[in-house]
Amino acid sequence: MDMTTDSLLVELFVEELPPKALRHLGEAFAEVLHQQLVGQGLTTEGSRPTAYATPRRLAVHVTAVRAQAEDRAVSHKLMPVSVGLTPDGQPTPALLKKLAALGADASVVPGLERVDDGKAPVLHLHSTVRGAVLAEGVQKALDEAIARLPIPKVMRYQLADGWSSVHFVRPAHGLVALHGAQVVPVQALGLTAGRATHGHRFEAARDPIEIAHADQYADVLREQGAVIARFAERRAEVQRQIVAAAAQVGGGARAIEDEALLDEVTALVERPNVLVCQFDREYLAVPQECLILTMKANQKYFPLLDAAGRLTHRFLVVSNIRPDDASAVIAGNERVVRPRLADAKFFFDQDRKKTLASRVPQLARVVYHNQLGTQGERVQRVRAIARAIGSQLFAHLTHANALLQTSEGEIAEDWLLTCIDNAALLAKTDLVTDMVGEFPELQGVMGAYYAVNDGLPDEVAHAIEDHYKPRFAGDSLPRETVGVVVALADKLETLVGMFGTGNPPTGDRDPFALRRHALGVIRMLVEKDLPLSLQELLAHTLPAFGAKITNPTAELSSFIYERLAGSLREQGYSAQEVDAVLALHPQHLAQVAPRLDAVRAFAALPEAPALASANKRVTNILKKAGDVQAHVAAQLLHEAAEKDLHAALLRLAPQADAQFKQGDYTASLKTLAALRAPVDAFFEHVMVNAEEAALRANRLGLLKTLHDAMNRVADLSRLAA
Repeated sequence: MDMTTDSLLVELFVEELPPKALRHLGEAFAEVLHQQLVGQGLTTEGSRPTAYATPRRLAVHVTAVRAQAEDRAVSHKLMPVSVGLTPDGQPTPALLKKLAALGADASVVPGLERVDDGKAPVLHLHSTVRGAVLAEGVQKALDEAIARLPIPKVMRYQLADGWSSVHFVRPAHGLVALHGAQVVPVQALGLTAGRATHGHRFEAARDPIEIAHADQYADVLREQGAVIARFAERRAEVQRQIVAAAAQVGGGARAIEDEALLDEVTALVERPNVLVCQFDREYLAVPQECLILTMKANQKYFPLLDAAGRLTHRFLVVSNIRPDDASAVIAGNERVVRPRLADAKFFFDQDRKKTLASRVPQLARVVYHNQLGTQGERVQRVRAIARAIGSQLFAHLTHANALLQTSEGEIAEDWLLTCIDNAALLAKTDLVTDMVGEFPELQGVMGAYYAVNDGLPDEVAHAIEDHYKPRFAGDSLPRETVGVVVALADKLETLVGMFGTGNPPTGDRDPFALRRHALGVIRMLVEKDLPLSLQELLAHTLPAFGAKITNPTAELSSFIYERLAGSLREQGYSAQEVDAVLALHPQHLAQVAPRLDAVRAFAALPEAPALASANKRVTNILKKAGDVQAHVAAQLLHEAAEKDLHAALLRLAPQADAQFKQGDYTASLKTLAALRAPVDAFFEHVMVNAEEAALRANRLGLLKTLHDAMNRVADLSRLAA
């Protein structure tokens, strides 16, 4: 057996791979191939994989790979002796059939081991399996790595013979497989492995390139092929050059940060070369979001910002060539970007010729949902919901609340509701502008610019932009009260409408982003500390739909609490703590976190386990008893333990209740912790289900009083082990 080890290299050379998927493709190819080698015993403890991915190759280098895996001893449990052997010790047909399936015959019968499994003797076959040979193992690993690639879209193409065809992400033209200096004879995608590959399309020193040893792969590609093979190394080089180029521009200039764009340009080049380009300053009159988006999305450029974060007229190009004179490359990119920026300027100029208000009728021609009508109808629903929420919010808040303050003083209710109504009416109008038609990602952003152009208040402009927020996890919330109200109305309209038409998320499918909308509602209620109950919000939303939907309140409430529970667990609260608080379905979500903190503090008290268990017992008793009123007749308290519990409740419950109303949930639960001793004594000395009906009802009333007092912050029975 050949027990030598050496490095293994496998490379697929292909046509240009999809750039947005390249990083993932490279990691998956390396991971699966390495796992397959491990599973076949061809690696050692010191084996380490390294993934390589360039626009035209996927490769993996694995250290310390065996030429042949070690033989393995295996044991097969066959069947009971009574089934496998005749009384005179001869193999039965059943045993012979089983042995044949395992590649053995009757000659092994004398060597079968009899093992008593506690019921009857069982026949076992012990054998040695020959370790996998490298070529066979690599072939299996390569086939599996190709089959399991997360390919976005598969191509079907013909092989060189003109008859056969294969399916792969892009046509493959070369296969390298080396174990040390030796070629591993494997095949894939109609290719036979060798040691030749190709470097940079234009700048390689030679072509093809011979890889003498697996360990030389990255160095040879760099020196002879002008290719940085490792994705992470190439990405770091792009980033380094971007920082250096921005510093060369001076004035505190910095490139816009975009991790996805950085990944994409890394996947487009083999030998990055960052160059500084510029465009005419006149285009800076266009909103910078438009210019940035067109440069990033269409050209894969990195716009440069000044020290104050404003867009400059310079941008960075990540080129794949390094000519001695880069002026032609720079001029070419400047020429290409000019019509893109001119289009953006044209759209912006044209859009400003019409007010947002004049575009409202156009929304009646834009279909929103086949069951819910047009965007025009939706806008009217959002307006109605927003007005109701705005009135409710103003009624709840005092003038001292920061939400109702501006730099110029307090907000008047009429002014607030007018701004809310205008923002809700105009929030979707930029959907029918030329700019958003070209760049849908700018919806809301362009609406804000056009609102300012129309002379609308800043609060309305900000609300038009902010009503989509939060767009993603970690996104900022709307800046002002008007934006918060319209954002709530917009998200609630979507949630109620989709649930009411039978379109909730299913499994991994969430085409209307309802999970994101629910988390947005939760975040605004919690982080803005809004005194609005979930039940009230849903009640304000339903009337806007009329008879178009069925009432989804129960299902939607459960959905929102599920999203809240998941979010709280991600924040570090235990499932038990979350379950205890949300079991009460608290309507003011801003109170949930303080309740959780109070539950955590209560659970740390020595009295907590006993009280939680007692609470669980009380809950079960009351559930069986049916409708019980929290009423206690003092003259019916006979036992000392029940009198003591009643007295303790009279003494402690008002104090705990006052603390609860002040929002001091921790103090409220700590006050109630003093009930442990009288509760323990009650259950030890008092028979709840007394034969006398009046006595039994009174004791149940006492337990109901205890239960109500103990479970205002959370359902403490959920803390019981």
